[in-house]
Amino acid sequence: MNPVEPPPERSGRPASPGGEAQPVRGQELWEQVFCRENLVRALQRVERNKGAPGVDGLSTAELRPWLREHWPEVRRALEGGAYRPSPVRRVAIPKPDGGERNLGVPTTLDRLIQQAIAQVLTPIFDPTFSEHSYGFRPGRSAHQAVRQAKGYVVEGYEWAVAVDLEKFFDRVHHDKLMARVARKVHDRRLLQLIRRYLEAGIMVDGIKQPVEEGTPQGSPLSPLLANIMLDDLDRELERRGHRFVRYADDLRIHVRSERAGERVLAGIAEFTERRLKLKVSPEKSSVKAANHATTLGFGFHRRDGEVRIRIAPKALERMHQRVRQLTARTWSIAMEERIKLLNRYLIGWGSYFGLAETPSTFERLDSWLRRRLRQVRWKEWKCVKARRHNLIVLGIPSRDARQWAGSGKGSWRMSGSPPLCRALNNGYWETLGLHSISARWRQLRFA
Repeated sequence: MNPVEPPPERSGRPASPGGEAQPVRGQELWEQVFCRENLVRALQRVERNKGAPGVDGLSTAELRPWLREHWPEVRRALEGGAYRPSPVRRVAIPKPDGGERNLGVPTTLDRLIQQAIAQVLTPIFDPTFSEHSYGFRPGRSAHQAVRQAKGYVVEGYEWAVAVDLEKFFDRVHHDKLMARVARKVHDRRLLQLIRRYLEAGIMVDGIKQPVEEGTPQGSPLSPLLANIMLDDLDRELERRGHRFVRYADDLRIHVRSERAGERVLAGIAEFTERRLKLKVSPEKSSVKAANHATTLGFGFHRRDGEVRIRIAPKALERMHQRVRQLTARTWSIAMEERIKLLNRYLIGWGSYFGLAETPSTFERLDSWLRRRLRQVRWKEWKCVKARRHNLIVLGIPSRDARQWAGSGKGSWRMSGSPPLCRALNNGYWETLGLHSISARWRQLRFA
C-alpha cells in the first residue's frame, strides 16, 4: 500500500513521569493519525476484520486498489477540511433477549480513517480509564469483568444492580461527548473530523437521515468514544465507593442488600440523566440477588460454601437453539459438513463460556449433542435393511441389529437406545472430528 507520502518524523507523544500518555497539541496529533505507518496498520486491521460494504458498495478486498488511485485526493480533502464522511448503512440485527439492535456500517474508507484515529487516541485515553472498565480496551476482557464480579460476591456483596442505559449508542449527546474528547485532544482539525463522523447521518432505504445524537455502533471509533463518554460515570461510582464492573454500556454494581441496591440505582439514574444526558431504563434495570443476576452471559451460585461461575440460563438456551438448528433432521446436509459447522460454532462458544466452573454442564451438553446427531444418523438410514446393515458393520450382533432395525420407535427414542449408543459411541464421533465441549473445557481449565 502507498496511500500517502511519509511525513517528517516526529519525536513521538510526550509521557508523564508515571508513564501515562499526555495530550498532544497542535499538528502533531493530526500527523500521527495520517502518517504512513499508522495508515498501513489501520488498513491491515480493516482488511483482517473484513465486514460488509458501506453505502458505496466498496468491499474490504477492493479498498487497497482503490486507495492507490484515489488516496491523494482524499488526503487533500482531509488536509483542507473539506472531507465529508459518508452516511452509515443501517443494519438491524436481533438481540438475544428480543427486539433489535441497530448497527451502523461505515464505508471501508471511513472505517480506515476511523481505525487510524482510534489507534492514535487509544494510548492517550486508555491509561486514564477506570480499572473497573473492561470493554474494548487493550489487555482487558469480558472474562476479567466476570472474575471481578465473582470477587465481589465472595466478599459478601451478593446483590447486583444492573443498570441499563436505554439505547446508549443511539442517544449519546454530541456536545457532551466532544467536550470530553477535547479534554485531551486539542487539534481542531481532528476534533472537527470526529464531530463530522458523529453527524454523518444514516442511510435507510436509500434516503439519508440526519442525526443529532448517538455514535454508530459498529464503527471502529465507536467503542473508544463510548468509554470516553462513560468515564465520568465510572469516576462517580468510584467516588461513591461502589464495587462495580462495566463492559461498554453493560454496568453491574454489587452491594450488600436489596435496599442498598434500590438506593444506588436511583442515585446513579439521577446522575446519568443529569450529567450525561443519558436515560436509564427503569424496565430493564434491576436489583437482584447474585444467584439470580447475570453478568455478560454468566451467573454465580454457591456450592459447598464456595462461589462458582455458571452459564446464565438464557445463554444456555440460546446455545440449545443454535445446536437444534444445526442438527435439524429436516436439513439435508452431509454429516461431515454438519460437523464442520457445529465445530465452528462450538469452538467459539466453548472458548467464551469455558470460564464457567461447572464441568457437569459441559458433560451434559456433549451427551445431548451426540444424541441429537444419533437421531440425525438414524433418520439417514432410511430403511430397515440399511439400518440393520449399518448396525452390524458398527459391531452390533446380528440378532440385536435385526430387532432394533425393525423397531417402530421414533428417531429421538432410538437415539437413546443401548444398541445405537454402542454403535454410534463417543469414539465414532471422534473419528468424524466432532469437537468435545467438555474436553475443551478441561483443556482450558488445566492448561
